[in-house]
Amino acid sequence: MKKVINYPNAPKPIGAYSQAILKNGTLYASGQIAINPQTGELNMGTIEEETRQVMENIKNVLLGANMGFSNLVKCSIFLSNMSYFEQVNSVYASYFYDAPPARETVAVLGLPKGVNVEISFIALV
Repeated sequence: MKKVINYPNAPKPIGAYSQAILKNGTLYASGQIAINPQTGELNMGTIEEETRQVMENIKNVLLGANMGFSNLVKCSIFLSNMSYFEQVNSVYASYFYDAPPARETVAVLGLPKGVNVEISFIALV
């Protein structure tokens, strides 16, 4: 049986999807963008601020499943432009103390609401 994760401190979905689904000890999370969960507005300051908001949203989805960053096994980072790689990587790396998850980073033609970074993930209990 699958369990829908819908944590109030993470942004509400903007489409027909769940924040995350927990099935057989694996958490499959939808992509997170820089939506401030308290206001529902985008946090589109610098790319570092945008990435930090994304990472805080990931943290809150994980908390909604009683997990943390150490549970992450795979992340997918989508950028509007590969020129953001270093700044995004720097903020992303600051959330991991040891053994960061596997990941890929790709540039894409467009992202929801015109954001510059979106990150999805898989975590294990």
